[in-house]
Amino acid sequence: MSGNEPPTALPRALLERPDVRSALATHDFGTVFYVARAEAGISYSMIAAETGIKPERVGTLAKGHGKVTTFEKIARIADAFRIPGRMVALAPRPWETQPKSIAPRREFLKNTAAASLAVGLPELSRPTAGGRVGGDLPQKLRQRTARLRRLDDVLGGGDTYRTYLGEYQSTRSLLRHNSYTQETGRELLSVLAEQAQQAGWAAFDGGRHAEARGLYEASHTAAVDAEDAALAGNALAFLAYQGLRGDRTERHSAVQTAARSCAMAGPAAAPGVRALLSERLAWAHAVAGHADETERALDAALTALAEIDGTPQPDWTAWVDETELQIMSGRCWTELRRPLRAVPTLEAALAQYDDSHTRDKALYLSWLADSYLTAGEIEQAATVISRALDLSSGVASVRPRERLVPVLQRLSEHSDLPSVADVLEQARS
Repeated sequence: MSGNEPPTALPRALLERPDVRSALATHDFGTVFYVARAEAGISYSMIAAETGIKPERVGTLAKGHGKVTTFEKIARIADAFRIPGRMVALAPRPWETQPKSIAPRREFLKNTAAASLAVGLPELSRPTAGGRVGGDLPQKLRQRTARLRRLDDVLGGGDTYRTYLGEYQSTRSLLRHNSYTQETGRELLSVLAEQAQQAGWAAFDGGRHAEARGLYEASHTAAVDAEDAALAGNALAFLAYQGLRGDRTERHSAVQTAARSCAMAGPAAAPGVRALLSERLAWAHAVAGHADETERALDAALTALAEIDGTPQPDWTAWVDETELQIMSGRCWTELRRPLRAVPTLEAALAQYDDSHTRDKALYLSWLADSYLTAGEIEQAATVISRALDLSSGVASVRPRERLVPVLQRLSEHSDLPSVADVLEQARS
């Protein structure tokens, strides 16, 4: 652990007490707050200051009224009390020492990905400040960006964010400090928009939500200035996707933003672009509980995919194919509590999904487990969650554990079943 512990850090002996461990496993933070004050002398006002929860809310929770359910608050409480991530169904927190069993696999993936990228990563000769940018540089930058995007297949945002952000900042510096033709400037702005989205996605995946939003907004501005309607629409789709994490008002706004993203790209956009944006619109409608609109958007995505005839599509849409659309369909039906549609769709798609894509497969398995729970198939849900936990170990992304938290909470209602008890222990350890 870090030597600079917050004043609310709980003594290890207190964290290991059975009643505290039990409270942490079920996210009963009110009990934790009460014990922290009664046994460790940590005042409610100090807890409030460190966790960002209003003092009166801390007191209400300590009296057994209400629960903490948002991922951000759970993570902040864990950091304030120095609760290891495993005890609250989170990935290891940044201040924790990387577990030895996890570090080799993560380092292997990073080194393998870096080695494969080194072969074929375009060499660039960027002009010094004040120099002239050649007309061929934007295309070389775009090729480099496409190559670097492959890192996201096997690594989480915690590993890729700095790399992607550096690329974005370098191109932004070129635009600010060099000269170029109007056409080259427009192409550079388009590349900048693409790089901002890539860095924004890594920020989002790594839990840097404020940075992600700023990068998405910068991307939208650059894409509009570049007159790149497709990238401008995709920037809005990213903003909508992030907005779906909020409350009901924010989710309603996110649906509108997702619809705007499709309208901005327009019907003349490449089929891959229309498929991607329609898929994101379907997800927004599903989270908002709009079943009919979800189905229409999924149909639109499928129609667009069928129009791909071998003509080159933007590289940033390359990950959208029939399998990914199947997975998105299963996710949507899971959100809409339609397990009879979700389960077979997800099972068929995940059977084709390679385990090397650890973050994404762990995420997708969480929706399959969720649908199994809705269908009352508790043991099957436990099996799937166990697999998701295995895959998510050591991945530098907050999203798998974030997704698994509510699923584990639902599963804990059946802790009397041996298979469930084993998975809950796996989540803790």
